[in-house]
Amino acid sequence: MGLYDFTFYDLVSRNAVIYGEQDAWMDDGDARIWSFSEIKKEVDRLACGLWKQGLEKGDRIGVLGKNSLSYFLLYGAAAALGAIVLPINWRLSADEVAYNLNDCGPRIVFADPEFEEVIRGIKDNLPSVADYFNLGSATAGFTSFQTLLDQGTTFDPVDVATDDGFVIIHTAAVAGRPRGALLSHGNVLCANMQFNCLLRLGPADVHYNVLPLFHVGGLFMATAAFHAGTFNLNVSKFDAVRAAELVQEKKISVMLEFPPILGSILEQHEKTGVDISSLRAVTGLEVPETIEKYQDMTGGTFYAMYGQTETSCLATYGPYNDRPGSAGKTLPMAEVRLVDDYDRPVADGQVGEIVVKGPMVFKGYWHLPEDNAYTFRGGWHHTGDQGRFDEDGFLWYAGRKAEKELIKPGGENVYPAEVEKAIMEHPAIAATVVIGVPDPKWKEGIKAVCVLKEGEPIEPEALINFVGERIARYKKPQYIEFVAELPMLEDGSVDRNKVKNLYGAAE
Repeated sequence: MGLYDFTFYDLVSRNAVIYGEQDAWMDDGDARIWSFSEIKKEVDRLACGLWKQGLEKGDRIGVLGKNSLSYFLLYGAAAALGAIVLPINWRLSADEVAYNLNDCGPRIVFADPEFEEVIRGIKDNLPSVADYFNLGSATAGFTSFQTLLDQGTTFDPVDVATDDGFVIIHTAAVAGRPRGALLSHGNVLCANMQFNCLLRLGPADVHYNVLPLFHVGGLFMATAAFHAGTFNLNVSKFDAVRAAELVQEKKISVMLEFPPILGSILEQHEKTGVDISSLRAVTGLEVPETIEKYQDMTGGTFYAMYGQTETSCLATYGPYNDRPGSAGKTLPMAEVRLVDDYDRPVADGQVGEIVVKGPMVFKGYWHLPEDNAYTFRGGWHHTGDQGRFDEDGFLWYAGRKAEKELIKPGGENVYPAEVEKAIMEHPAIAATVVIGVPDPKWKEGIKAVCVLKEGEPIEPEALINFVGERIARYKKPQYIEFVAELPMLEDGSVDRNKVKNLYGAAE
C-alpha cells in the first residue's frame, strides 16, 4: 500500500478507532448489536482464515446469499487481502448463476443454506472453484463459516492500492450476455462520500439496509452508512409490516429503496398509525405520487438521483423538490455531458447520450477489452442512457439508446433482448417484442407483444411461466398481448417505436 492509498479495509480500521464501541450493525432477528471495533476484529479473523486457505491478491470470492453480517464481513476481509468479491444475484436461475461465476473464475464460493442446492447442482460446471463455504453452519459439501473465524487474527500484510479491484457486479444481459463491472476501492469510497454529502449521514442516523448486497445500491448505501458511523439495521428480506415496525422501534432515518418498498411502508402507516416520522431522508427510484405522499406524511426529503452500476450508483442527485421530475444536478466529484451519436456536445434542452468521467467511473467490464474501448471512447464513460439538461443544470432522464434498451422493474435491470430470446424458445411463438410499460407496483413493468404460429395457441399465464423457468423470475413478463403481426421498418426489422406507441400501456 502506498502513501496515498486508502482502501475499504483502511476504512474498517479507521472506524474501529473513530467510532469504537458505537453501534455499527445488527441483523434483524438477531438480538446482538455489533460495534465498529467488533466488526474490525471479525474482519481480521475472517481475513486470517481466508489467508490460511490460500486466498491471494486478485483472487475472486463468489457469494450467493441474502444480506447478513457474514456477507458484509466478506467485503472487509477481501479488502484486507486484495481479493475481489463476486456477489451473485440470488434471483437468478441456476444456469445464470453458473454463467456469472464462470465469467470471473472465483477461487472460493460462499452460499446461504437456502441456495446450497443451486450450487450443488452446478458444481461440476465450476472448474475454478477449489473450496465451498456456508454462510451459516457446516453441511454436506460446504465448510462452515465459523471455521474461517477460528484461525486467529494474524495474516501477512498485502499491498492493496485504492485503484485495485474490489467487487465485480454483473449488469443486465445486453445482447443476451451479462457483463461483470469491476469496481475499485476508490469507486466505493467515492460513492460513500457522495452519499454522505447528499444525505448528510452521521452517527445519529439509522440506515434501513434492505437492498441486497449484490446490488450496487445496496452495497454502496451500506458502506456509505458504515463510513459515516451510521448504524446499519440489516434485513435479509423486505416485509412491509416488519419494516414499518422497525422504523418506529429503531427510529430508522435513512434508506435507499426501489418500488414498492416506500409505498408499502406508507400504506402500513395509514392502516395502523405506526410512527414513521423519523424517516427523514429517502433516495432511489420512485413515482411522484409516492414521493409526495412520503414527504407530506413525514416532513422528510426524497432525493432524486441518476446513476448505474458503472458509475458506482450515482452520477447526479438532488432533493426532489428542487426540480420535481428531474434527476438532480451533477455530483461534486463528477463531470456529466450530453453528446450526439458522433460524441459532439449537444445544447441545453436537447437530448443526448449521458457520458460521465470522474473517480466514480468503474474500471471496466471483466475481460472484455473491446467493450471497454467502446464504452470509454474519447475519455468518457458512455452510459447508453439519454437525457437533457435544462437551463439551470438539472438532468432530465430521457430513456435508453436503442442499442441498449432497458426495462427497470422495481429497480432491477432487464434487457428486452434477453427476455425475447427466452420467449422465442417456445414452439408456439413466431415473433415477439418486449417493451417497458407503466406498472402501479413496480413503476415499470415488462410486456411481451407476441405473434403466434398458426394453429399453436397458448395461454398468457403459460407463456409467462415458461419464461420464468428459463431466466430469473423477475425478468419474466407481467403482461402478454397476442397480435396478428408486428409493424415493420423498410429494412425488414421490427419497428420497436411503433410497437411501443401501439401497445405501450399495461393491460
